[in-house]
Amino acid sequence: MKIGIVCYPTFGGSGVVATELGKALADNGHQVHFVTYNQPARLDFFSENLFYHEVAISKYPLFDYPPYELALASKLVDVVRFENLDILHVHYAIPHASAAFMAKQILATYGIHIPVVTTLHGTDITLVGKDRTYKPVVTFSINQSDGVTAVSQNLKDETLEFFEIEKEIRVIPNFIDLQRFSMKAKDHFKKAIAPAGEKILIHTSNFRKVKRTQDVIKVFSKVNKVIPSKLLMVGDGGERSECEQLCRDLGVCDNVRFLGKQEAIEEILSVADLFMIPSQSESFGLAALEAMACKVPVISSNAGGLPELNIDGETGFLCDIGDVKAMAQKAIYILEDDARLNQFKENALARAKKFELSLILPVYEDYYREVIAKASALA
Repeated sequence: MKIGIVCYPTFGGSGVVATELGKALADNGHQVHFVTYNQPARLDFFSENLFYHEVAISKYPLFDYPPYELALASKLVDVVRFENLDILHVHYAIPHASAAFMAKQILATYGIHIPVVTTLHGTDITLVGKDRTYKPVVTFSINQSDGVTAVSQNLKDETLEFFEIEKEIRVIPNFIDLQRFSMKAKDHFKKAIAPAGEKILIHTSNFRKVKRTQDVIKVFSKVNKVIPSKLLMVGDGGERSECEQLCRDLGVCDNVRFLGKQEAIEEILSVADLFMIPSQSESFGLAALEAMACKVPVISSNAGGLPELNIDGETGFLCDIGDVKAMAQKAIYILEDDARLNQFKENALARAKKFELSLILPVYEDYYREVIAKASALA
């Protein structure tokens, strides 16, 4: 198949999933065309089947805000026409699904009928989509898609609750490449971080308020009073300065390292003993899955799709949002006994294997074929 993929080219979950899916499809013999405003963060060109088409945005002074949706729609028309694509897969409803609808209407004037699959990732529904400014567009764009997927059952349920959706929503969970995400031999790095054999806790995110990154610092402060430990904060964003100040206020600065954005996250996860994700909202929890694949158990909130991934008492623990005390108690319970910690680590890896890329990729391929066949029958 010739597949067009539209995504945000950032370190966020939707962009990562879209890029990794495209790379896997290319490795499986499909021709994959990425269409976005910048090269996706995880996109490389080690496959002859991968292509990138940049969306150029007009700087015309009449516009206070660059009309990205129009530029994207025009680029999609161009790519579909001249690359003879079979299907478009757009990740994140706004503005990708609406731009794809516009492109689809323009292409119809050329006698080209291109099916569109929209994948819902989370904040496009839980935050942006609920804004009454965008709700009609989100609802319309989803209903006009030829296929719709969501990354968790929770996200599907929430979408159906808040929007008048007429289309079937297929749940296809996020996935993990266990060839990349696995525990690496990084003892030298571990000794550099924890020279006295301290336990290592880790958090990775884009440091937005919804991630509740300050809760990570609060939990660690409580854990550190009982168990000698270190905390690695991976990522960057608006909450970083507040987290740094909180470290000073709680007196834990010497035991916390802010590492910024990191490409080889699997190498950092490989030295960790516990992963923390106390998010206010999390449609799936891809960062948690990456940790579990590296044999790192998870302390998480019970938000969104996290209970579908993190099995309470087995791969880690689920706690109420904002319950810092409970999170610290559960973290200490896991870390205070090495045999118990090792069992949680083994359980985390076993759970991650259920989301292995080789299991999820055929589901997407079959869904593409199903959508293409239905669209062809209606054309």
